[in-house]
Amino acid sequence: MPEPKSAAFTAFALPLLSACGGGGGGGSATTAAPTPPSPTTLSYTPFGAARFLLQAQFSCSPSDVQSVRSLGFEGWLTQQFSAPQSQSATAWLDSRNFYVPDEKDKYFNPVPGDWMAWRMLMTGEDQFRKRCALALSEMLVVSLNPIDGFWPPYVIAAYWDLLNAQAFGNYRTLLEEITLNPAMGFYLNTRGNQKADPATGRVPDENYAREIMQLFTIGLTQLNSDGTPKLDAQGKTQDTYSQSDITNLAKVFTGYDWNYDRVTWQSVPWLTYKIPSPEFSRDRMKLDAAKHSNEAISFLGVTIPANTAGTEALKIALDTLFNHPNTPPFVAKQMIQRLITSNPSPAYVGRVAAAFVNNGTGVRGDMKSLWRAILLDPEARTLSGGVTAGKLREPIVRFAQWARTFQVSSLTGKWEIYDTSNGDWGLGQSPLRSPSVFNFFRPGYVPPQTALSANQLVAPEFQIHNETTTAGYLNFLTSIIKSGYQDVKPDYSAIIGISHQTRELLDWLNLYLAAGQVSGTTLDLVQSALDAQPLTSTSSETAKLDRIYSAILLVMASPEYLVQK
Repeated sequence: MPEPKSAAFTAFALPLLSACGGGGGGGSATTAAPTPPSPTTLSYTPFGAARFLLQAQFSCSPSDVQSVRSLGFEGWLTQQFSAPQSQSATAWLDSRNFYVPDEKDKYFNPVPGDWMAWRMLMTGEDQFRKRCALALSEMLVVSLNPIDGFWPPYVIAAYWDLLNAQAFGNYRTLLEEITLNPAMGFYLNTRGNQKADPATGRVPDENYAREIMQLFTIGLTQLNSDGTPKLDAQGKTQDTYSQSDITNLAKVFTGYDWNYDRVTWQSVPWLTYKIPSPEFSRDRMKLDAAKHSNEAISFLGVTIPANTAGTEALKIALDTLFNHPNTPPFVAKQMIQRLITSNPSPAYVGRVAAAFVNNGTGVRGDMKSLWRAILLDPEARTLSGGVTAGKLREPIVRFAQWARTFQVSSLTGKWEIYDTSNGDWGLGQSPLRSPSVFNFFRPGYVPPQTALSANQLVAPEFQIHNETTTAGYLNFLTSIIKSGYQDVKPDYSAIIGISHQTRELLDWLNLYLAAGQVSGTTLDLVQSALDAQPLTSTSSETAKLDRIYSAILLVMASPEYLVQK
């Protein structure tokens, strides 16, 4: 990938940022950093293990690296697939008594949903599962932004729990669960969607019918098995569906609404109405047959006869989309983009799509097979020196990586990290806060007037990367590295003992933050900045921490860190 726009800022700022606090000592700035192995010898070196881990999850620790080197990539994946899930988002909200109504209208307040989301990303041993769930959340999008009414944090938490529960299951099951999920029902209007009524002019809402095809399964254009577009005799792309397909499919998604069967209603003295308990947020939406369309449905060449029961109509529709030839390459390419590279080769997409079609035992849609194929493919496991390889790390992944690498904890247990979507002072991105169903960035986004555009390459994450968000990220990083965020604080005890040994400190950060991908030239520049103020083993803890703050900032601001290969 080309250098982000922060490159010029970083190159200018490195010599100046030593004034932020920190010292020198610990060796000459010209000391050569360890050279990462060549691609042919990378696999089970510390660099290779760290690179694999930073593709598969948010962060890596010395014990993680050792585990991969001991088990091998396949063995590590097998271990992760069988590992138990950590505390669910819903259970965490319960543990904080968020289900208890209070006079501050907590039952309407979405903010604990942000605390929950950040805690989920920053804690738990099952971070591979959570990294996969985050990738899925950026394709099967639901956002906390518009969710209102009772218990928004519980509604978005149940969605997140669903993605985690199904991340290693089957895509067909995931597709059905997400279709009937209360958060999705609210977000894309299947909740309360009803059959046509000629007397009033009411017609079924088409939102979910459109998006389940366009964004969740088959996309806009017909694809070959390797994800390349199928062309007609005139060399033009071909649409996958028409407006008629949308209108007909919309009839399938009628008659559903939130399920209140397990809900209890509580009276409180400060309101004239009762408050429901939050069970509805995690139970599948319920079908009311009287509100479901009984018309015949024809879409994508399949006919669902008139008077077909709603549950059977849903099964036929989802089976049709799941078994469509576009679905394997469409899903495969987007998940590759989220974990590995913005521009996978057609051959890479084809291999992953083939694993989706058949996991080796005749099962279609096996998510474990999909993740294995993505992470173990030669294109993923080979470190390319090409300038267009890899992808830009998205901001929430950077923040989660920092948090996990330095073992943040919440002093109060609240995990009071708020919406960080603002690009001026935040990250320009916040988990489960996508601005639209099209995610934070589009999979086909091309930065205009760039070499990427000239070479017909995409760079999805660059859609939220600009001058404003670059400055916002650096300012945000400067603050949280030193002070944490509200009640969430880091622990630098693992590296304070080497803080005075400049190159050893930078080598540690390079390995565990960037898998050795920050070049010796950049490390020399950073070391020069840090060595401007001497530091020794007998320096104060404040001085040592200042050195650590500056080192982390400069590494995480470098283009070679920001672009993950």
